[in-house]
Amino acid sequence: MRWPLNRREMLGVVGAAGAAASVAVTGEARANHVELRRFVRRKGVRGKMTGAQAAAASLACEGVPCLFGVPGAQNNELWDALKARGVPYLLVANEFSASIMADASSRATGAVGAFAVVPGPGLTNALTGLGEALYDSVPIVGIITDIDRSPNAPIGQVHGLANTAIIQPVVKAVYQVRHQSEIPGAIFQAFRVASAGEPGPTAVVIPFPLYQQVWDFDQPALPPFPPPFDEAAYGRTLAHLADRRRKVGIYAGLGCVEAGPALAAVAELLQAPVATSVSGKGCIPDAHPLAVGWGYGKQGTRAAESAFRDVDLVLAVGVRYSEVSTANYAIPKAGTLIHVDINPRNLGRNVPAHVCVQADARFFLDRLVADGEAIRRPPCPRLWQDIRKWRQIDRCEALTVRVEPCVDPMFLLAQLRDVIGPEELVFVDVTASTHWASEAIDAQGPRRYFTPADNQSMGWAIPAAIGAQMVRPERMVACVTGDGCFLMSAIEMSTAARAGLSVKFFVLDDGTYHYMQMLQEPVYRRTTATDIARIDYAAFAQGVGLTFNQIASNADVVPGLQRAVATPGPVLTQVIVSYEGREIRWLNALRSNYIKKLPGDQKVRLAARIGVRTIGRGQADSD
Repeated sequence: MRWPLNRREMLGVVGAAGAAASVAVTGEARANHVELRRFVRRKGVRGKMTGAQAAAASLACEGVPCLFGVPGAQNNELWDALKARGVPYLLVANEFSASIMADASSRATGAVGAFAVVPGPGLTNALTGLGEALYDSVPIVGIITDIDRSPNAPIGQVHGLANTAIIQPVVKAVYQVRHQSEIPGAIFQAFRVASAGEPGPTAVVIPFPLYQQVWDFDQPALPPFPPPFDEAAYGRTLAHLADRRRKVGIYAGLGCVEAGPALAAVAELLQAPVATSVSGKGCIPDAHPLAVGWGYGKQGTRAAESAFRDVDLVLAVGVRYSEVSTANYAIPKAGTLIHVDINPRNLGRNVPAHVCVQADARFFLDRLVADGEAIRRPPCPRLWQDIRKWRQIDRCEALTVRVEPCVDPMFLLAQLRDVIGPEELVFVDVTASTHWASEAIDAQGPRRYFTPADNQSMGWAIPAAIGAQMVRPERMVACVTGDGCFLMSAIEMSTAARAGLSVKFFVLDDGTYHYMQMLQEPVYRRTTATDIARIDYAAFAQGVGLTFNQIASNADVVPGLQRAVATPGPVLTQVIVSYEGREIRWLNALRSNYIKKLPGDQKVRLAARIGVRTIGRGQADSD
């Protein structure tokens, strides 16, 4: 059975009442009810309570690790109920961070993340994080309080924007509650749809008067939706893989995050090198002898590019071939591409596929393991030796200092994992160093390396790291951000100080939007609007309650990292960097592919502009 749950098909406002009514309460389910002061400790909500209490009980039933947000006049009733019910929560500095922290909570734990905001500016502030979760396929649920929408409601209510219409384009589904009895069913449905099919954000919109309205609830939680599996396409895939003359390479995305052991087993059966997307880093441990890093074209690691040169069949599992991971779709053509994804709209879209398989990645890989004898190849020691050699070359390049006298960013990133350890969490922002980080920072398992891959929200990593530390207190969390990204969300560091969350923040500081300079300079022979304000980071750290640290030279990289790690509490480390002297493979691939795809007349205009401005610059320099 196919569930139409991909993000495009789920766009729209869906009433929750029908979904709630369609779920019958069985005798067995009723037997599991345990009431405690009108709150319910079971997988469902039962008893007489207010709408706010029902919402809190529903979130508790879903096992939300932490609810992120800011209380406001319209949802104070909800926040009071959350506190009474014992639902973990964290006050954030800006709703921009609330949705991002929910996103990071989901990425770090595997559980659906959640946040709550007021309508109007609370919602509009949260849209960026919702967009990131949508494009990065991360399941989160937003509890969006709305104004009074009853027929006789007054006009001119504060925060009275068209809130449901505003949120609709950036979520899989919106559940608009019209009566307090619908609240638990809407929340349960939102959680199921967020994690079903290709994961993504959903929202429940609740007018604030319903929080105070009482109802006698009897709403069980909903079972998960069954995943799809295209049996016929799987059979065609098995036939291709059973041909032992084919040299297979595996490209794994975030869809494989729960399928690591099966992914490694399939790679060993096929003797196939495994490359990942940026989001898929860690699905196979980087230490695995068949792991070659991220990407498999000129934009990824050299090891991946080398390993896939002889591949004539690419098995792409749980991956979309998105613009960022492919450097504007600069992906090598394969003799045969088998594309496996739970969302049929992703299959064969950006890279034509010979076989498209709609399936959950874990179920698909488990089936291949079960059919292992049909696809098994003999061990290939030469391939393992080559991969080890290629990866050593990549590692040596990352550890070779190319930038002086400031800090070489890639050298810093390569040392970071060694200093903090293999199990700790690393969040990387949208900086000029993002793609170096994907090459240099190893991930020895899933949910250890995180970056905003497809919506590319600057400033994402600061609140994301804080949210992850809140739900994973047993792990160290490191955040690598740029000075431009810092300007977007730095005040959220005060939340880490207030809550005692020991995030280690590293700000790569060169005083510019250097990423934009790298994109502008080759095309325009000048840069525009890229110089940013100079910040006194020591004073800022003191002002918000963080310990200050500085790394200003390559010689101080390892000691500076060790100082940050050894210091209790949240630490802000200013890293004085330069980007001159290092190539970014991703950027080179992007430029090359961009120019290659330009129509002839645009290539002529581009060349003329570059020529004129280069000559003009030379004359200006000589004046």
